[in-house]
Order: sequence, then structure tokens, then C-alpha cells
Amino acid sequence: MRGRIRRRPLVWFFSLAFLMSWMAWTPYVLSDSGLGVLGFSFPVVLGTTQLVGVLPGAYLGPIVSALVVTAVAGGRPGLRSWVGRITKWRVGWRWYAGIVVAVPAVLTLATTVLSSRLPVLPAATVLLALLPGLILQMVTTGLAEEPGWRDFAMPRLQHKYGPFLGTLVLGPLWGVWHLPLFLTEWGGWPDVHWSAPVEFIAATTAFSFVMTWVFNHTGQSLLPAMLLHTSVNNFFSFGWSDVFPTLSPTFTTHAFLVSSVAATIVLLVATRGRLGCPPARPAG
Repeated sequence: MRGRIRRRPLVWFFSLAFLMSWMAWTPYVLSDSGLGVLGFSFPVVLGTTQLVGVLPGAYLGPIVSALVVTAVAGGRPGLRSWVGRITKWRVGWRWYAGIVVAVPAVLTLATTVLSSRLPVLPAATVLLALLPGLILQMVTTGLAEEPGWRDFAMPRLQHKYGPFLGTLVLGPLWGVWHLPLFLTEWGGWPDVHWSAPVEFIAATTAFSFVMTWVFNHTGQSLLPAMLLHTSVNNFFSFGWSDVFPTLSPTFTTHAFLVSSVAATIVLLVATRGRLGCPPARPAG
């Protein structure tokens, strides 16, 4: 078993991440917050059942799978590299400030262009909620997912296929991992249309190119990538509906997709497809 994991660490990682998350999400999908088969409800925490229903599966998937496969395939040196990218935070304050400011600005601009609706200045309480909301997102979503997707999978995919193809593999898989959640409150069930998960997977694929660029340009530091990911979630969760009060929440995916595609095109042209990845050194 150890030899098999060492030969195919990526296959084992993705298989375990999907299996453990989807198994843990099954009660949530079958509960009254989803298909309503089991006839019970998950408790409401901070106004939603998602913390109790979604978070266990999120933590049992990418981060635990990455930890297990890294320990088996890479041993202590592999674990040191994996943890080192998580704890590497000295990348310059401009990265952190730029991400925190740019993400809501770009998403607001994309929504304005797509909807032809001008943004509304939110109440001060909404603005004050953004910081604690971002911290919550970092501890939950960011820490649960990104040690797996970006810290474990991306360096291996990039080494094997290059930054462009590696990202093209990771992006759709990242989106598909979320599919069971579209049958729950998380995805808007029961009013979700079949096009919603398709558009979401397209958005995660495009956004993954931006994530790869940030990850590479910061010397493969995971914290800026986590901040980029969670800043999107945080703005859509705590600010977007107050900035665009007349729009349906389903419009968030449209804005996410369009802004991600636009940013990806710019980055691919500017970096000639390298996305901040240094060119491979010639052998010898």
C-alpha cells in the first residue's frame, strides 16, 4: 500500500479527498437541509446549517487526505515542505492588502457591468462584519481546503504537467468536489438549476489560474492563496447582497465567472502561460 501511494500520490489524494468529504456530507444531503429523506434538521449556527453540515466534510477531505498521503509518500521531509508552505507568511504586506482590496472591487465591478446596476454603499455594520467574517472563512474554508488543493496538489501537478495544464486539471476537480452540496441549502436546493453547478465548475477552473499565479508569485506561500479564496467567499457571504440589494444571490456565480475569466486571460497573456512559475532548469 505504501508503494502504491508513493507511485501515485495525486490519484490517492483526490480519491481520498472526494471519498471522505462526500461520505461526511451524505447525512447533510439527506437531511431537511437537502433532499429531506431522513427527516431531521442540522442545527443552525450563526444563522445557517452549513457550519455543522458542510465543515466536517470539508476538513475530512482535502486537508486530511493531503496529510495522510504526504506522510506516507514523502515522510518527514515531505511533511516539513507541506507545513512550511502553510506557515510561510512573510511575503510582503502589499500582497495581503492588495488581495483584501482587489477582490471586492473586482467582484463589484463585474456585477455592475453584468447587471447594469450601480452598487449601494452598505451600512457600517456590514463593513465591520467583513473582518471577523474573513477570519472565520480563513479558519474554516481556507484551512480546510487549501492545504490540499494548492499546498499538496498544485506543486505536484505543476511539476508534472506545467503551470497551465496543471491548473487545468486542478480547477475542474476542485469544482466537482462541491457537487453534492448543490443538493443542500449551500447550493440553493431545491431551487437550483442544472446550469448552476456547470457554471460553478467553469468559475473554479478560471479562478484556479489566478490562484496559481498568486501561489507561485509569493514563493508558494499558502496564506495569500487562502486569503484570495476566502476573500471571494467572504464578500459574497457578508457584503454582496447589501451592495446589490435588488439582485438575486444566484447572480454571484455570474460575477465570479466573468471576473475570473477576465483575470485569467490577462495573467496568461502577461506571463505567457507561466503564471509565475520559474522555468525548469536544464538537466546537467
